[in-house]
Amino acid sequence: MNAPPTFRGRRVLVVGLARSGKAATELLLAEGAHVVAYDRDAGLATDLEIGRLRGLGVEVHLGDEEDELLKGTDLLVKSPGVPGETTLVAGARSRGIPVWSEIELGARLLPNPILGVTGTNGKTTTAELLGTIFRAAGQPVEVAGNVGRPLTSLAGSTAKSTWVVCELSSFQLEDVEQLRPRIGVLLNLEPDHLDRHGTFEWYVDAKLRMFEQQTEDDTAVLPRGFGSVPGAARRVEFRWDDPLPSEPRIPGTHNRENAAAATGAARAAGIDDHAIAEALRTFAGVPHRIELVAEVDGVRYVNDSKATNAAAARRALASFPDAGLHVILGGRGKAEAYDELAAAFKPQDHAYLIGEAAGELAEALTAAGVPYVVAGDLDAAVTAAAAAAAASDVVLLSPACASFDQFEDFEARGDTFRRLVQELG
Repeated sequence: MNAPPTFRGRRVLVVGLARSGKAATELLLAEGAHVVAYDRDAGLATDLEIGRLRGLGVEVHLGDEEDELLKGTDLLVKSPGVPGETTLVAGARSRGIPVWSEIELGARLLPNPILGVTGTNGKTTTAELLGTIFRAAGQPVEVAGNVGRPLTSLAGSTAKSTWVVCELSSFQLEDVEQLRPRIGVLLNLEPDHLDRHGTFEWYVDAKLRMFEQQTEDDTAVLPRGFGSVPGAARRVEFRWDDPLPSEPRIPGTHNRENAAAATGAARAAGIDDHAIAEALRTFAGVPHRIELVAEVDGVRYVNDSKATNAAAARRALASFPDAGLHVILGGRGKAEAYDELAAAFKPQDHAYLIGEAAGELAEALTAAGVPYVVAGDLDAAVTAAAAAAAASDVVLLSPACASFDQFEDFEARGDTFRRLVQELG
C-alpha cells in the first residue's frame, strides 16, 4: 500500500467549492497545506461557509478564472462538477501540475477499506442498501461519495476498521490514480453525460478506472457476461434473476438487480446471508428514486427525480407494467437520443413535457405515437397529469434529463414535486 502523501507546506489549489470542494479544503488545511480555493460563482462571496474558510486562512478567489492562481501550485484538487477543459484544470495539466479528484485525495489519506459502487443507474440505491446490510451485520460502515458525505470528510474521524461504501460517478473517477477499492461494483453501463464526456467510449473509460488499481486480493462485482475490466481482481458476477437470501422490499426488476449486486459485494466482504436477508426485507429505498409520495383519489404519485437519463426513466416505466402512466419528462438534456424511451411507453400512457429538452422529447414521442402535453414547467405538468389521471393510474416524475435548467439539482426538483402533490391532497 502506498504511503499517504505529505501536504505540509505545499500549495494546493482546490477548484470548485460545493460540498466536496469545501470538505477537501478543510482536510488539506488539517494536513498543513497552504490552500488556495477557487469557484467561478462570484455569488458565493456572501456564503457563510466561504467566510469561515477565509477565517481559517484559506485564500479564496471567486468569479473569473485567473491563470495566476497556478503559480507555485504543487497540486490541483478538482470537484466533480468541474470539467477538465476549464482554464485552470487545462493550465495545470500543461504545466505538469498533478490533478486529482476529491475522491483521489480522500482515498490517499483514508486507511479504511473502500467498497466502490459505480454504474449509470442505481448507484445511490445500491450504496445505501450496502450500508444497511453492513449495519444489519453489526459492522461499522460509512456511506459516502457522489450523493451524501464527501469522502474527504471521513479522514481523521473514522476508525480504520470501518468499511467505507463509496458511490462513484464518472465525474469523480476522471482524475483518480491510486484509488483501490477492496471491492468494486459495476452495476450497468448505458449512455449518460455525453454532454461532458463527448463519447460513450470516454464515459465507459472513466467508469472503469475504478478497477485499475485492484489486485488479486480484491473483488470486482460485475453484471453477468460483462467484458474484461482493468486490474487483477477476482471476478464475481450477478444478474437480476439471481437467487437472493430474501426478496427486496423495493419494487422493480432494476432494484432486484441492484439487490443482486449488493448481495455479491456483501458476501465478498464476509457478511452472512442472514444479515443480507434482513437488510433486503427492511430497506425502503432512498428519496427521489421511485419514491411513493402519496395516493390521491386512487392515483399514486411517484417521485423519480433522480432519473436524469433516458435509461433510468425506462427502468422506472418498466416498474409499473399494469398501471396507466402519466409521465413527467424533461429538463436539460445530456446529448442522448430518446427513441428507446418513447418506445417504452404503453398504449395507454401519456407524457407531460417540461424544460429545455421538451422539443427533442416531443419529436421522439410523436414518432412513437405517444400522446403528450407540452406543460413547460413542473407545476403545470403536475396539474395537467392530475386532471387526466384516473384511479389506479400513476403520475410519475421520471424526467430522463438533468434539472439544472429550472432547478438547483434533482433533489430540489423532487422536493417541488412532493410539495405540489401534497397541495393536491
